[in-house]
Amino acid sequence: MNSDARPTAGANLAALRGHNAALVLDLLRTAGEHGISRLELAERTGLTPQAVSKITARLRGDGLAVEAGRRASTGGKPRTVLRMVAGAGHAVGLHLDRDELRAVLTDLAGTVVACRRSPLDLGAGADAVLAATAREVDALLDAGPAVEGGPSALGVGVAVPGPLDHAGGVLHRVTGFPQWDGFPLRDALAERLGLPVVVDKDTNAAALGLALAAESEPAVRSFAYLHLGTGLGAGLVLDGELYRGARTGAGEFGHQVIQLDGPLCGCGNRGCIEALCLAALADGAPEGVREAARVLGEGAGNLVSLLDIDAVLLGGRAVATAQEQFVGGVAAVLDARARREGCGPAIPVRAAPGGATLVVEGAAQLILAPLFGRGNEAAPAGPR
Repeated sequence: MNSDARPTAGANLAALRGHNAALVLDLLRTAGEHGISRLELAERTGLTPQAVSKITARLRGDGLAVEAGRRASTGGKPRTVLRMVAGAGHAVGLHLDRDELRAVLTDLAGTVVACRRSPLDLGAGADAVLAATAREVDALLDAGPAVEGGPSALGVGVAVPGPLDHAGGVLHRVTGFPQWDGFPLRDALAERLGLPVVVDKDTNAAALGLALAAESEPAVRSFAYLHLGTGLGAGLVLDGELYRGARTGAGEFGHQVIQLDGPLCGCGNRGCIEALCLAALADGAPEGVREAARVLGEGAGNLVSLLDIDAVLLGGRAVATAQEQFVGGVAAVLDARARREGCGPAIPVRAAPGGATLVVEGAAQLILAPLFGRGNEAAPAGPR
């Protein structure tokens, strides 16, 4: 996505100090090790040089920014450039899947500095899952970079199967695990870990990470991320922003009914895309993969027709085992639809970058993105 298309104008008002600091910190982040001067920061944000100097002084005082040398200017004395200190803070990302737990520790730039993976039984109950999660987070922080007092965790982003209430951090009826319906996972984890916690669907976490990574791709402002693993869901990015819906229920893609009186799905309906895909993949036969890709393509075609998006990205464990077949199969369905409808070339279908850690790294972005004025995240629960 094109970062120039995103509003970057600041406001010289004390009430918006946090907003302006986020704009400046985000520009420091994107400048990388090369750095950026105060004059460039003022030009890019629309803030006065005085406001930028005050903000950068605070960031330096907090250890978030340092001077990174001087750069020749077109006139006058060389400009001092600043860069973000990526190791000044860290975020924990967790992916609680139905059968495994992945955990990462990232620095402020989103670079993974430690990771863990362990089996998990989501059906074992809240106490067992919370205890396993706490053990993994403790071990992750112990394995983090050697800084005084250990790595400073700003918070924990948690990605789980939906549906759920993102704003309240409460799970709804996860397919196959009805015992989680109404469980306040965010608050329970925050109390257990002693850290701020944000909870979101696994597909939304992945889509957020993909949206941040795709900012340099101006042709892709809106896309669907389709995740086929132990279940099937979607993350939607529309006009550069993660879309959750008014009740954070958007993206329950797997439970579209496309075959009336089809096989029973774990959600209670019949003929859902998720049930059809998982049934096709059950015996591992090549023809099953082709059928699952065809079904997934029909669902993707419905999304494309409904939302007029720019691209479809595929991910998840099932896709990873037969990536070319899934990408080709979904693309074939979209190509055929585009020809029938005469609406021009079909939109691209690609494997999502990031592989097996896409979701868990996106979970860390649930904590990091708001620091840079990115995303529309709910406030975390827990100690601040």
